[in-house]
Amino acid sequence: MAVAVHISGHHDVPGVETTFTENVSARGARILSFRRWNRNDHLSFESLPGDFRAKARVAYCERLRDDGYAVGVEFLEPVGHWVLGPLRSSGNNLHG
Repeated sequence: MAVAVHISGHHDVPGVETTFTENVSARGARILSFRRWNRNDHLSFESLPGDFRAKARVAYCERLRDDGYAVGVEFLEPVGHWVLGPLRSSGNNLHG
């Protein structure tokens, strides 16, 4: 599931990176990043839709064929809720 997020806290490249998830679970997410992260780095994670935020730990960082990396993060201190856009069939929002 692709959800827009902000990540920050990189040790070499300061600032906020706007990116997307490739998938999300209750315990973590796989995100795309232009930055290379080290295992066990800590970062701040914030979903753009909704109010979900978390401190997170990098579980892995894999180089992609294209520019960038796939980064697996484990949520350490999650707060808030994921809010996804309306479903086409029902018009209801998902909260998770």
